[in-house]
Amino acid sequence: MGAFWFVELGVLTLFLQAFNPGSAEESKCLPGFNSEMYIFKVERNHLQSGRRLGKVVFDDCTSRTSFLFHSEDSRFKVDGDGTLKLKRGVTLHNGHKEFYVSTQSKGKKITVPVRVLHEARHCHHHHHEMTTQPQPGSSLSLPVLNFPKSSGGLKRRKRDWVIPPINFPENDRGPFPKNMVQIRSNNDKEVKILYSITGPGADQPPVGLFTVDKNSGFLYVTQPLDREKKDKYVLLAHAVAVGEGKAEAPMDIIVEVIDMNDNKPVFTQDPFTGTVPEASKPGDEVMQVTATDADKEGSAHSDVRYTILSQEPPLPSLNMFVINPVTGMIRVNAAGLDRENILKYTLKIQAADLEGNGLTSFGKAIITVTDSNDNAPQFVTPSYTVSVPENKVDALVVKMPVTDGDDPHSSAWATTFKIVDGDPQGLFNVSTGPSKLEGIITTAKPLDFEKNNKYTLLVTVANEVPFAVPLPTSTATVIVNVEDVNEAPVFSPVEKMIKKPEDLPVDSDLVLYTATDPDTARNQKVTYKIRNDLAGWLSINKDTGLIKVKSPMDRESTFVQDNKYSVVVLGTDNDEIPATGTGTLIIELEDVNDNPPTIDERMIKVCNKESSPQLLSITDKDGAGFAAPYTVQLQGSSLSNWTARMNDTKTGIILTLKTMLDSGDYTVVLRVSDIQGLHQESTIQASVCDCKGADVQCIDKAVAGFGLSSILGILGAILLLLLLSLLLLMFLRKRGGEKKEPLLQEDDVRDNIYYYDEEGGGEDDQDFDLSVLHRGLDNRPDVFRNDIAPTMARPEYRPRPANPADIGNFIDDNLKAADNDPTAPPYDSLLVFDYEGGGSEAGSLSSLNSSSSGDDQDYDLLQQWGPRFKKLSDMYGGGED
Repeated sequence: MGAFWFVELGVLTLFLQAFNPGSAEESKCLPGFNSEMYIFKVERNHLQSGRRLGKVVFDDCTSRTSFLFHSEDSRFKVDGDGTLKLKRGVTLHNGHKEFYVSTQSKGKKITVPVRVLHEARHCHHHHHEMTTQPQPGSSLSLPVLNFPKSSGGLKRRKRDWVIPPINFPENDRGPFPKNMVQIRSNNDKEVKILYSITGPGADQPPVGLFTVDKNSGFLYVTQPLDREKKDKYVLLAHAVAVGEGKAEAPMDIIVEVIDMNDNKPVFTQDPFTGTVPEASKPGDEVMQVTATDADKEGSAHSDVRYTILSQEPPLPSLNMFVINPVTGMIRVNAAGLDRENILKYTLKIQAADLEGNGLTSFGKAIITVTDSNDNAPQFVTPSYTVSVPENKVDALVVKMPVTDGDDPHSSAWATTFKIVDGDPQGLFNVSTGPSKLEGIITTAKPLDFEKNNKYTLLVTVANEVPFAVPLPTSTATVIVNVEDVNEAPVFSPVEKMIKKPEDLPVDSDLVLYTATDPDTARNQKVTYKIRNDLAGWLSINKDTGLIKVKSPMDRESTFVQDNKYSVVVLGTDNDEIPATGTGTLIIELEDVNDNPPTIDERMIKVCNKESSPQLLSITDKDGAGFAAPYTVQLQGSSLSNWTARMNDTKTGIILTLKTMLDSGDYTVVLRVSDIQGLHQESTIQASVCDCKGADVQCIDKAVAGFGLSSILGILGAILLLLLLSLLLLMFLRKRGGEKKEPLLQEDDVRDNIYYYDEEGGGEDDQDFDLSVLHRGLDNRPDVFRNDIAPTMARPEYRPRPANPADIGNFIDDNLKAADNDPTAPPYDSLLVFDYEGGGSEAGSLSSLNSSSSGDDQDYDLLQQWGPRFKKLSDMYGGGED
């Protein structure tokens, strides 16, 4: 176990730069490496690729921890964190190797020498010592890590010191806690030092995995480590002087967990499945099995080797397959695979680490023997004779079934077909039918009976995959007889173009356009007809195909596009079922000067003072050579008042009023001629306005003569119309007021009673004298009841009391007196205190009998008047209920 306390192979010894003593606080930071030279010591001359040698530390006076390093020797690689590795194997022939490592900082290249030295034992440098001292209470010796001595000389801040890692095996059996290393301060002889550690595994999860004796500095591990969970721990060691504070700068302690072979290989799947064709040869690859090992990658603990332990069934030989022990690739080892006898093999595979000598696991590989194409397909019928009509594409010629003895629905069973002879022009196509055991021949191009009425085709059949062994190819012969059909006459050419002048006289010959009948053996006659002659300009002789002019042609017609006029000519044979062919005749009409130029504008407006020239546009339907340049001449009386000339391009007329005319409309006659003198007179309607210059403002004479008197007359008529409307409205309102009041009124002035304790007369009494209401019955009317004779004395009525509290007794007493008064009106109570007159204009209230007179009223309208009339609406508008 003591071997674990030494730095294992490849322990790195760092030769550190010496620093001059200086102030504790550095005044200035300069970018650079923390050593003037790095020495990495190794135990052997030959170094393998991928080996880690150590670490260089660079400080650019910032917080950066990763840099771009460059190695002078391409066999060495420096990672961004400064880790030095081997890119490929190196042999130290002289026992050492020197080269430079560089990086860029602030635009300057900074280099440092690196030396790899072969040395069998560990040397301790004065800057950082890792010595072995006896451990108290133990027969073993422990390495001692001394804090780096502070040194001066350079004014730059020191970075992390490169400390060789502590290697500790995983799965150690203890006892725990177990000593790993002792941490010592260089000042432990002068002052009392207290030691502590921080970082993952100490005060961070997993907390308490590592502890340190604060007095002695012994570092302990408290439980077994597992490299597969975490392969490295980086701790920070602290040394504090009692009573004086920090004694040393914190020091990194790296604990690397040594891998142990505690994980056996695991197959990536179980079982593995694969296929092998029955016709495979020895050495053909079948499939690959793989297993993984969780132990350290690249070590013997994860170096897996494969072996075939057994084969089931062991026929026709025991070793039908062999496996590559490193890659796991399974290959065919012997001939004799036969799907019809053995369909499947099961191999038991062993995977063992430590190059096949360590932990083992087992898996299966199931190999299915697949069919090989060892049976050639055969035509059911070796020859066919068929008939096919001519001029058809994709017409079915024949279907040819075949048989195959291979595994159904496999590539060795599915078939393909090929025409190998008899079709040099590619007139036929052969394809495989949906069943995969049928060849279908169709026509790829139209067949022509007149050219060839018989074809003999030779067809072969094969499988989708090549034959596994040499086999004869089956063939079939197909004789195709072409059937003659009535073909339509063919115009030659199908599109004929001619060029003729547009003024060709009527009944002139245009062209002879004929068609030939492909059915030469039938000797049929062709008749002709014109179709799509939209302008109706042409006629054709039905027997000869001679086309003539039937009516004058016009190049400027809307039926002509790009000077071309097209018609379709039909040619029909005289078969029992006639066939018709078509041809297109395109006539390119040559232009002639048959259209005089015309002026586009028909009306203009000008001022009669300092009139501005008017530009008139000219149009000529004829083409170039028969149009511009144009000339213009004024005609008749227009010569005396107007001037006309052509513009610079001779394509427009500049018309100017030269005489001041009265405002009004004038006619200007112009004769415009084209380049060949073909002319036409055009009339322009010119409106001369009383204005000046180019600002043409014409006022209608009728509007101008419309004076102030006319305007006043119109306003008076409007006022009179408004007055009549107002009188009519007042008349209608008065007439409406004479009508009887409706059943229900929204507003009635008589409802506004301001004194609710006073009563007056009826309709006849609108001028109320309210004083009579306080006089009792002393002022009762002189009219007495004639139907009752007085039989008793007149009672006496009490006067109105002065005290309002006695008003109740006053009313009761006078009520009794009125009941016994023979001269009182025939009422049951003291309700009326004054006479209201005789009769009423309202008539009898019996006319309001709702049971007989309201049937024709629409009481549902009351619902629209709001919630106050809802009750009435329910009572009268709810139907019979």
